[in-house]
Amino acid sequence: GILFNTGAGQHILKNPLVVNSIIDKAALRRTDVILEVGPGTGNLTVKMLEKVKKVIACEIDPRLVGELQKRVQGTCLANKLEIKVGDILKTDLPFFDACVANLPYQISSPFVFKLLLHRPFFRCAILMFQREFALRLVAKPGSKLYCRLSINTQLLARVDHLMKVGKNNFRPPPKVESSVVRIEPKNPPPPINFQEWDGLVRIAFVRKNKTLSAAFKSSAVEQLLDHNYRIHCSLHNTEIPENFKIAEKIQTVLKDTGYSEKRARSMDIDDFIRLLHGFNSEGIHFS
Repeated sequence: GILFNTGAGQHILKNPLVVNSIIDKAALRRTDVILEVGPGTGNLTVKMLEKVKKVIACEIDPRLVGELQKRVQGTCLANKLEIKVGDILKTDLPFFDACVANLPYQISSPFVFKLLLHRPFFRCAILMFQREFALRLVAKPGSKLYCRLSINTQLLARVDHLMKVGKNNFRPPPKVESSVVRIEPKNPPPPINFQEWDGLVRIAFVRKNKTLSAAFKSSAVEQLLDHNYRIHCSLHNTEIPENFKIAEKIQTVLKDTGYSEKRARSMDIDDFIRLLHGFNSEGIHFS
């Protein structure tokens, strides 16, 4: 009898075959602590409780918290369920072994990065996303959907598209098709300052079809890098020549690294690592 708030991404997964398939793909263990975000009425939660040590379910809607509590009340599963009420993006993540969730789609991007920067490492995440978002996560250089989200996720994790899920598997049905994705963090992570990396990638992907030479000619970019360069020089007691122009230094780095005429849409992780190293070794920083 609950009216679901579709504006808040409340689309309850109702097909038990899809629920079982997600659980199979998560390869849950008896000793696992599972993080679930947006449990809704608990169709996925209850099935997981039968297989694991504990489920920590994070839910923002008190009405659905009540439904979930009612569902396990008086059963042997009740003491394996911990419910956290609130906005997952504003709370610290607990310790967990795996994350399994049918996420509210509007928090997809910030939640993925909250997960990937979370420590200690977890084994994997099996997450339901809007189809196009899922395809962006796994997109390769040169593909139409390849973007900053693709390269940032793939820097920090291995990502696999597991299965498509049609709208009719939900109540109420969403307007979009969905997909389930597996995300496995790289442990240890690549030895890269993520803020620096993201600063560079952000500039390159603002206009991913432009050459890098053109992308770096924006006055906002030049101002930022000039400011950072001057801080770098003052910290290292390096004198800056009177006729110094950051624009010339940027273009020199792009030429010397061989990326001046390259476009972000076709560059892979190794390309960006080399480019970042080229900038950093000349005292140009992005964070």
